[in-house]
Amino acid sequence: MSTIDRRTFLACSAAMAVAVAAPASAVAATDTVVRETGVKLKLGLNAFSFDAALRQGKMTLSDAVHFCAKNGVDALDATGYYFPGYPAVPTDEAIYALKRTAFVNGVAISGTGVRNDFAVADPAARAKDVQMVKDWIVVASKLGAPVLRVFSGVKRPEGNTFDEALAWMVDDFKQCADLGRQHGVVIALQQHNDFLKTAAETIRTIEAVDSPWFACILDIGSLRSADPYVEIEKLVPYAVSWQIKEQVGRNGKEEPTDLSKIKAIIDRSGYRGYVPFEALGPGDPAPRIVAFLTKIRSAFGL
Repeated sequence: MSTIDRRTFLACSAAMAVAVAAPASAVAATDTVVRETGVKLKLGLNAFSFDAALRQGKMTLSDAVHFCAKNGVDALDATGYYFPGYPAVPTDEAIYALKRTAFVNGVAISGTGVRNDFAVADPAARAKDVQMVKDWIVVASKLGAPVLRVFSGVKRPEGNTFDEALAWMVDDFKQCADLGRQHGVVIALQQHNDFLKTAAETIRTIEAVDSPWFACILDIGSLRSADPYVEIEKLVPYAVSWQIKEQVGRNGKEEPTDLSKIKAIIDRSGYRGYVPFEALGPGDPAPRIVAFLTKIRSAFGL
């Protein structure tokens, strides 16, 4: 892997899939994510839906696993913030206890995530966050999570151009993607209306990193300019996971998500994998999550 470039890897992967699994028409060989054609969706719950309860110690990630099991949700996106001691890595005992709980309850761990900031000019600060991401790549591998969610940065850095910041950020992401390759963990960039604000900026970043181990978490609620559904469709070929949210943004204003449009985009574009969702707001999160889950199931035919 270290001796071949990404384009060669993708071409070889597509060719092998054609040879052993399907006719050529059944495999999409692109420079983004190589997967079989067609749609195959599994629902996931993003742990952030229980943010307050998890942070306050009123529930644990294991409780979130049991919630998924009781409500027929296929997977939990077990965000790293909710492990005791974050950003320090959890003990192996804590990692494996959650892994076992998920396994015996038939709930997959579809991913985990950290909050890094690579949009800062200070190399030492970035190096610290790069190491933090690397440490959590190992956690993800032990947990059996195929994806580690990362961010670009909190805001556009003052005193530097977008291109200058992107250049150092890409170098940081390349380091992370290479370690992800070594541990079998895809590094997935969540655009969050922060340093990255548009689909084009996100795609530019992913293509600059140029690794099959670096892709996109498609956060439908953080695309705030122009038509959100057009922006979402641009990102689907780069997506290895999602965050389905109750609201999308249009020209800086929020509006309720049209889930039927999201499903139509998925059907047109093709996607196979987990679609974690996130339900937010005041009050008891459980009924809110169940209500949003019901809407998603209806719109997605799940």
